[in-house]
Amino acid sequence: MKKFAALVFLAVLLFSISCAPGPNKLTKTPDLEGEVAGFWLGLWHGLIAPITFIVSLFSDKVTLYEVHNSGGWYNFGFVLGAGLFLSGGILGRKKKK
Repeated sequence: MKKFAALVFLAVLLFSISCAPGPNKLTKTPDLEGEVAGFWLGLWHGLIAPITFIVSLFSDKVTLYEVHNSGGWYNFGFVLGAGLFLSGGILGRKKKK
């Protein structure tokens, strides 16, 4: 039974790794306006991610994620903003007393 569980875990792990995205070749390169998105814009994009996702389903001009970004700081801001909106801050549930 332990070998089967280890095999299933390994299969899930390999499947998860194979689904990971590749590197963004446009990181740290400016867009058409000459700007690179940083932490604050990543935070904003994370906060509005649910709305942006819905709009992106109907429009080819709206994308969920800015590819011309500063790298790790933009990613951190995006995840922080999405986390604040989805679970931690704005719509987070209060604990019952």
